[in-house]
Amino acid sequence: MSIKSDRWITKMARETKMIEPFEERQVRKGVISYGVSSYGYDVRVSDEYKIFTNVNSTVIDPKKFDSNSFVNFKGDVCIVPPNSFALAHTVEYFRIPRNVLTVCLGKSTYARCGIIVNVTPFEPEWEGIVTLEISNTTPLPAKIYSNEGIAQVLFFESDEQCEVSYKDKQGKYLAQTGVTLPRM
Repeated sequence: MSIKSDRWITKMARETKMIEPFEERQVRKGVISYGVSSYGYDVRVSDEYKIFTNVNSTVIDPKKFDSNSFVNFKGDVCIVPPNSFALAHTVEYFRIPRNVLTVCLGKSTYARCGIIVNVTPFEPEWEGIVTLEISNTTPLPAKIYSNEGIAQVLFFESDEQCEVSYKDKQGKYLAQTGVTLPRM
């Protein structure tokens, strides 16, 4: 298994539409950076959020998720309450090749502010818009900038194809769009 470079990422985006829309150069001026980097791709957070709230004193249950646990918000900036989190999604749509697995990590600009971005790996032949969990670990409100960088995706290519891909097992988050809530 090997990590893939900017050359490979750009080639795959052009030839197979692995990432759409795709920025061939890292955009940095006046924004939290996004686009292709040396060994990854910095994704942008969209302007749609689901901010978690405890107004209804609901227990979060991944098997019986209550959509009353959050408020919907759309805007250029999202304020995540102290010690809380929000769900959002990437601007980019991904199509992962059968012999590739990705890992996604939050950008250091946010991490240094106590903001943690959690994303599970994109499995072989998964595709869709990525749902992001943005956790504010601080006792202060945190500002998230829409349509700017939030996390970096690293691509790992295997020397052989997997026996069963995400598409083969008809994964429940295949071809998701927008913020996707937990499914059973």
